[in-house]
Amino acid sequence: MKIVQFRDLKVWQLGKEIVLDVYTIRKQFPREEVYGLMAQMRRAAVSIPSNVAEGFKRIHNKEYRQFLYVALGSCAE
Repeated sequence: MKIVQFRDLKVWQLGKEIVLDVYTIRKQFPREEVYGLMAQMRRAAVSIPSNVAEGFKRIHNKEYRQFLYVALGSCAE
C-alpha cells in the first residue's frame, strides 16, 4: 500500500485508536477525575496522531522525526 497521506500511516491509525480508547474509558473514571487526570490523558492521547499528522507534512525528515519524538513522548504520559 502506498502512503499518500498521513491517514495511511499505521502509527497514525494506532494513535487514533488510543484516542478512541481514552474517550471510552473516561466513563469508568470517577467524576472528580474528569477534569484532572482524565483531561491530561485526553490531551496526551490527542497529541499522538496530531503530531504524526503535522510531522508528515513537513518537508525535511529532521522535522518529521522531531514530531514523531513528541508523539512518542505523549505516549509516555
